[in-house]
Amino acid sequence: MTQFNYTAYAQEIIFAAGGLARLGEAVDHFPWRRLMLCASPSLRANGHIATVEAALGARLVATYERTQSHVLDFQLAEALAMAGAANIDAVIGLGGGSPIGLAKAVSSALEEQRSGRPARAAFPTDQPLVPVIAIPTTYAGSEMTPVYGVTHQTEGTTRKITVRDAKIAPKLVIYDPSLTLNLPPSLTAGTGINALAHCIEAVYSVTRHPLSTAAALSGIGAITRALPRCYRNSNDLAARTEMLMGAHLGGVALANVAMGLHHGLCHVLGGTAGVPHGVANAIILPHAMRFNLDATAPLLAQVAEAMGVTMPTQSNNSKAEAAIQAVEGLIGQLELPQRLREAGVLEADLPQLAQLALKSSAVQQNPKALTGAAQAEAIFRAAW
Repeated sequence: MTQFNYTAYAQEIIFAAGGLARLGEAVDHFPWRRLMLCASPSLRANGHIATVEAALGARLVATYERTQSHVLDFQLAEALAMAGAANIDAVIGLGGGSPIGLAKAVSSALEEQRSGRPARAAFPTDQPLVPVIAIPTTYAGSEMTPVYGVTHQTEGTTRKITVRDAKIAPKLVIYDPSLTLNLPPSLTAGTGINALAHCIEAVYSVTRHPLSTAAALSGIGAITRALPRCYRNSNDLAARTEMLMGAHLGGVALANVAMGLHHGLCHVLGGTAGVPHGVANAIILPHAMRFNLDATAPLLAQVAEAMGVTMPTQSNNSKAEAAIQAVEGLIGQLELPQRLREAGVLEADLPQLAQLALKSSAVQQNPKALTGAAQAEAIFRAAW
């Protein structure tokens, strides 16, 4: 790697157990006085929304707590109307990838409403009119990235459209490992594998660079060590802390490199077939790695080493295959679905899903080119 370029984002990161209590103090450093919260119903039930309310007081002027998976277009419209009526100047995403993604989508759409022009950054250093604050309670990684997706229903087809823009990278991120202690085993497993996928895809991204590689390999090690412990014992704060650190590193790694085949296929499965993102990750990740093996073997060999697989005398191809097997073994430990049929995907839908996958910008940037829908369909069939 002798040539590279990437965009770094102006972000304040707070990582500490109990860090959510510092939200009010952190916001005081910024000029934001009218904030809106995007969250899901479960976060009201477990008390996290109440903690945000207590930290912000009168500065929290609106709360949208009906967020569903995959950021549905009608929910964006509801949240946007609420944000406009409350005249907010910043928006908080509390929860997993969907509430944080909704906050990003609201930020972008509200800027377009107020300015009368596209919110997209003209330059990588452009700043948003309505900044995003992210407080993750899962390992989804959206808090570090300039990416969000909205699921649209048009002409009888459901499709998730992904947007990448420098302006929507959150400006303040609070990581509080204690917020993940009540994360159910299934969500721990699914979002944990999502974080691992971020790291692996960053390792062989066509736009990788030294920082993304270092973060990704370190994240792989942390996730491999911590995720099984989190799954077995949800109250292991040390394991939760290491796992959240791994997820953070995965987000850092993926924030400024191109995604590839894996995430493109997962977005299609989520946006069109309704497969939860963590489940889609668990099913697709080994198949995407195997498809890319011949183009990325030396890089996948580094993944094996980061996962603790020691094969000093073997070829890169052997190490790469060992990495795939290690990922399959980890997914098996977590009792996640490993077949699309187990996630409700119909075999008859695979051709249409493959056609949609080819339109994904992530798929188009994969390190090994897909020359037609038949290849995408073959991966789906192998996973079905």
